[in-house]
Amino acid sequence: MEHALTPEEARAVWQAKSALRVVYEDYYDRMAAWMRPGRSVEVGAGSGNLKSCLPGVLATDIVPAPWLDLVTDAQRLPFRRGTVNNVVGVDVLHHVEYPRRFLDEARRVLRPGGRVVLVEPAITPVSRLAFRLGHPEPVDLRADPLEAGEPDPRRDPFESNQAVPTLLAGRDRRRLAEVGFELVHADWFGPLAYPLSGGFRPWSLLPQRWSGPLVRLERRLPARLGRLAGFRLLLVLREEIGPARSCYRW
Repeated sequence: MEHALTPEEARAVWQAKSALRVVYEDYYDRMAAWMRPGRSVEVGAGSGNLKSCLPGVLATDIVPAPWLDLVTDAQRLPFRRGTVNNVVGVDVLHHVEYPRRFLDEARRVLRPGGRVVLVEPAITPVSRLAFRLGHPEPVDLRADPLEAGEPDPRRDPFESNQAVPTLLAGRDRRRLAEVGFELVHADWFGPLAYPLSGGFRPWSLLPQRWSGPLVRLERRLPARLGRLAGFRLLLVLREEIGPARSCYRW
């Protein structure tokens, strides 16, 4: 398995690769369009890049870094019930040991109708082949993304299953009701810009001058192409207002 970048190493790559910044700023724009006004908490903030576009977001991660606002596990959020409007993250859900625990915590801290907005790996026919050939993180489509369990504090926080977001957006989307959420939007996108950028690896096949036009082109591509060849998945979950939460006010 390849060495997982420290937050400091990832931040250095971010600063060195202008094309990567353009690609991720598109992610942040997509996320912002689905976020509710009000208090927002980022989980898995890592190298702290989201704040460059959304400075009001509270940045948290389980791995300490000097630019974070708070060090915490996404499965044990230190916020009071019903005090957050959005829980957001990029490339974090597929690293969480028990996504169900994270969603339980997100629902607890969210106000009624609050949202979880995530950008994650998408497993499509094209991306799955690419991930299998050139990416160290596993893809297990047989996993149960809503399995219950107790997080192991000794677990490497970079362990992952890239299939988790795709399972929640597809095969197991109806089961999200078990944890009090409704999937209100899922968008498979990014068939070109992300893989060409090389992500947080030191290389890139995407010249900076092409990054903006390519991102704009991807915005115009038909949705069916994203389902076939997309490398990225935007997930928007809305907290369902049930009897147990009816005492809260907007």
